[in-house]
Amino acid sequence: MRNSSRSAVDPFIVMDVMEAARKAEEAGRRIIHMEVGQPGTGAPKGAMEALEKSLKADALGYTVSLGIPALRRRIAQLYGDWYGVDLNPERVVVTPGSSGGFLLAFTALFDSGDRVGIGAPGYPSYRQILRALGLVPVDLPTALENRLQPVPADFAGMDLAGLLVASPANPSGTMLDRAAMGALIDAAQAQGASFISDEIYHGLEYEAKAVTALELTDECYVINSFSKYFSMTGWRVGWMVVPEDQVRVVERIAQNMFICAPHASQVAALAALECEPELQANLEVYKTNRKLMLEGLPKAGFTRIAPPDGAFYVYADVSDLTDDSRDFAAEILDKAGVAVTPGLDFDPVRGGGTLRFSYARATADIEEGLARLAQFMAARAPAD
Repeated sequence: MRNSSRSAVDPFIVMDVMEAARKAEEAGRRIIHMEVGQPGTGAPKGAMEALEKSLKADALGYTVSLGIPALRRRIAQLYGDWYGVDLNPERVVVTPGSSGGFLLAFTALFDSGDRVGIGAPGYPSYRQILRALGLVPVDLPTALENRLQPVPADFAGMDLAGLLVASPANPSGTMLDRAAMGALIDAAQAQGASFISDEIYHGLEYEAKAVTALELTDECYVINSFSKYFSMTGWRVGWMVVPEDQVRVVERIAQNMFICAPHASQVAALAALECEPELQANLEVYKTNRKLMLEGLPKAGFTRIAPPDGAFYVYADVSDLTDDSRDFAAEILDKAGVAVTPGLDFDPVRGGGTLRFSYARATADIEEGLARLAQFMAARAPAD
């Protein structure tokens, strides 16, 4: 059978790394997982208990496409609690993970052939979802002096239909402060580009609170998820906040594309919003792991790293060690038993010289992984 040109998207390399790690584990090896952006913890206990109770009392059929009203109201409350933003719950759309949010946003905002700016390095699925929808992703190479975040000069005169930013970012963990976020919003709106803010790592901050685009404008799409801070990756439930005049547009698409986000996941998500003590305990683990990484990676020989303000990643420049990060990651997995992600996933042009390390797992795993990396690098170093 023939395939569409839209289907010719690149693989998500980290998933290939995960499969290689799985095969190594199947063969009896113990692998330390620093490749995937997945919390080592599961869903909060309160979420599990709420779902168990609901399963006994409810058939859990379809919900309305915009999501359970109680969940939409509670998400709106979160913006008041976290940012002091008075948000109308009618603007909240519950989605099948942030991935469902991107599909809805891109479909609602852009026509085939439209150009959408994304920072490089950046989450690889932005690029591939845009391509699969017949849109044109425009990589905006970012600079370390700008904390690997785009700045208005990066897309001046490009006539973009949209700009997508992420703060905290994947893979770098860097964040936009209020001034930097405001400058990007103003520059995008000045050229008529829709502004989309990926805020999936909000809640995972270490020295300053992340800024939501909703503090600065209502004319934006904000996408978030229960995957990261709430430790619910496999539940596939997230949300969007859109301008009031966009709600019905998104609702019509969601009705046809997804019907609704999984009912069971919405029940669990609503309860997860009340599990702050457990979630903050998870954050303390990430804080400990981050400190270990910032000390241990340079000692091992990975000295050029981006400042990880949030999320649970360290992005390292290894261009002094390799120009083939995929091969280098395979070597680390084979010889050290540590799974890491090649930078080619995040930056097709410069990613051959970068790696991403995740510190989302248990502290004991991070300690062992760093020890293995140090041993690997010591053995790899040429003898004097």
